[in-house]
Amino acid sequence: MNAHELRDKTPDELRDTLVQLKKEAFNLRFQAATGQMENTSRIRQVRRDVARIMTILNEKAAAAASTAEA
Repeated sequence: MNAHELRDKTPDELRDTLVQLKKEAFNLRFQAATGQMENTSRIRQVRRDVARIMTILNEKAAAAASTAEA
C-alpha cells in the first residue's frame, strides 16, 4: 500500500483500514510471542502502513482546518 493510493481514499475509508491494520498488528504480536509467526517482515510492513495512514489522516485534517479558517 503506497501513499498515493491512500490519498485517494476518504477519511472514513482510511479509519476503517487503520482499524483493520491495528487488529492485524495485534494478532501478529501474539503470533510472534507464541512462536507461530511465518512471515516476520509483516510486522514491520503493518507498522509502517499504520504510520502512513495516520500521517495522511493528519494531513487531511490540517487541510480541512486551514480551508475552514479562510
